[in-house]
Amino acid sequence: MSTRHAVIIAMGLFASASALAQTETTGQAGPKPATSGGTVPAAANPAHAAAPKTAASTSASTPESRSAAALAMTHEPTYDEGSAQRIKDAALSYSDLAVRGGWPAIPADAKFAPGVQGANDDLLRKRLIISGDLAADKAGGAFDQDLADAVKRFQARHGLAPTGTVTPRTLAAMNVSVQKRIRQLDASLERLENMNFGFGQRFVVVNIPAAFAEAVENDVVVRRYRVIVGKTEKPSPTLTAQITSVVLNPTWTVPSSIAKTEISAHMRKDPTYLARMHMEVLDAHDNPIDPHSVDWSGTHTPNFTVRQQNGTFNALGAVKIDMPNAYSVYMHDTNQRNLFSDDYRFDSHGCSRVDNVRDLAAWLLKDQPKWSRTAIDTEIASGQHLEVAMARKVPVAWIYLTAWMTKDQTIQFRNDVYNQDEQLLEATAEEAAFFGKAAGHPLTAHMAQ
Repeated sequence: MSTRHAVIIAMGLFASASALAQTETTGQAGPKPATSGGTVPAAANPAHAAAPKTAASTSASTPESRSAAALAMTHEPTYDEGSAQRIKDAALSYSDLAVRGGWPAIPADAKFAPGVQGANDDLLRKRLIISGDLAADKAGGAFDQDLADAVKRFQARHGLAPTGTVTPRTLAAMNVSVQKRIRQLDASLERLENMNFGFGQRFVVVNIPAAFAEAVENDVVVRRYRVIVGKTEKPSPTLTAQITSVVLNPTWTVPSSIAKTEISAHMRKDPTYLARMHMEVLDAHDNPIDPHSVDWSGTHTPNFTVRQQNGTFNALGAVKIDMPNAYSVYMHDTNQRNLFSDDYRFDSHGCSRVDNVRDLAAWLLKDQPKWSRTAIDTEIASGQHLEVAMARKVPVAWIYLTAWMTKDQTIQFRNDVYNQDEQLLEATAEEAAFFGKAAGHPLTAHMAQ
């Protein structure tokens, strides 16, 4: 257990009874501002908010409709200057719940059907009341619309399709313990406290576990896009950078690691692969060389560069967003846009593929009137490679938050796809233990100061 985690739990033990009762009802962090009548404002209570629309009513078959559906979820940023404090508040709230026993587990074989009284309906209601997804006065009865709406709220907060049906994934998320949720909040807080991001009037955030990108302006999300981020074996990094340019009809310089493994493997099986993929091999001076003169055994680091020409076949698609960083990753379009319809979007080599990326490009370049969305589409249609420098660089942060709370006090959780939360907390605990011992040793006491 990390030092911060222990402190949060200790604080929860001394929370007032009234705060505990309120937290159980609303599922939110800490006491809420009261109205003149002393009650919690409805807007701050997710149990009183409108349930998300069903997946069927928000059919997303185009990049524009998918982006519109994503933005409709909320205009609250995942990450802003108040995120760390809100995560602390959420952790305290969940510590209160832990002190009172958390929420009940629902049997894995439980069945729920609308309009039918089931054996576990009341247990499901209790679970959703404790987390604030269902109003406290809805504690009994068959599976009705109120309960379906509560399930939708829960699903939306956990990155699941808000269908209102208790699917196996929904049930698994409900049965994650409150202690595990606290550890997610603790790990997310640890990450934010080690970040140094210069928030501007406009900035872009990619939250990797959520697989979404947000364009934030004046503290409001004005664009939200599905993204495809790194595979579990090739995770996307966390970073902060500046977006410097938008490249239309980009070429793709294949990373040496991919050239050594994947490209080499393709060439061993099919010597025509490079030609079919519109790729060329270049020497250190960018001069073309004969692919047949290259050793494709894959046993050594390539001493050449593989570059794919721009076009509809290009792996980067029609747009690349440059953001110089130590990891050489960037945001871009893709020629496999069907992947954006998947719920599981962890399929890249580390870069971030952006759904409806032309819309994001137009937003980034909006202070340059020449580059409207129509102008961008026209330039792409010309097939000409063009790099458009930003008139003003836009800050961008790739973050790894599996738990956070937005300004409307909605607490969100996502799966720890890269299994990094426990690693971080264990490392933090080891560091705290080291400095704790150092503080008592005369030769190393200065290190703990």
